[in-house]
Amino acid sequence: MDPDESPLIHEKRGPIATLTLNRPERMNAVSLPLYRALEAALQSLAADDAVRAAVITGAGRAFCVGADLKAHGEADLTPDERRTYVETGQRVYRLIQTLPKPVVAAVNGHAIGAGLEMALSCDFVIAASEAKFRIPELALGTFVGGGTTYTLAECVGAAKARELIMLGDFFSGEEAAEMGLANQVVPADEVLQTALALAEELAKKAPISMAFAKQLLGRARHLDSEETMRLEAHALLRCMETRDWKEGIQAFHEKREPRFHGE
Repeated sequence: MDPDESPLIHEKRGPIATLTLNRPERMNAVSLPLYRALEAALQSLAADDAVRAAVITGAGRAFCVGADLKAHGEADLTPDERRTYVETGQRVYRLIQTLPKPVVAAVNGHAIGAGLEMALSCDFVIAASEAKFRIPELALGTFVGGGTTYTLAECVGAAKARELIMLGDFFSGEEAAEMGLANQVVPADEVLQTALALAEELAKKAPISMAFAKQLLGRARHLDSEETMRLEAHALLRCMETRDWKEGIQAFHEKREPRFHGE
């Protein structure tokens, strides 16, 4: 398939993988083919030891404006087809959240509905100052996905999450940063460059340590303090058995950048 016709462009440069949502004519609205392409790409990244970090962005002027409402309006899906669409989308968001490598959302334009849910599933969000954000599902008679009822609350707090989900008002990139949803806000033409630079920094960290950090941070809401400390001790002991731990100590003493191998 011509890359221009694929719903997703998957590129690798060194240790960084970039996944570009590629439906610019529909402002990257999600579809079942796009979800399936994302699922396959994320599974591939999880198994690729050469990839240390990933960036998700959108082609054209939007990051992702959510579900393709035009297509939904034209289609008469069966119950099984609806279930397939919903469950595939949920698997994609969960794969982003549990990928043992950091994922940066380069929100180059509007992130609405499923687009915002996708950004919230990532570990870091670099947002365009011009971008608009919204969770419109309740105003459309539908419902949120991607774990938004917990990912959003973790970013902005329970009270603000209720406001954003139940009222569904627009908010800006600057407001996203102020409430803790975005890590950094830059002009739209700097978003991808900034996200890639962040991914490069993340890729320098020890992969096994990074995987443990992402795993434990993702499970934090389910764990009490005693279990958390037990799992941290397990992670620390496991890291101390690795070649990377020895390399980190040696690099510190030699006053140089460590060269981690993920082993």
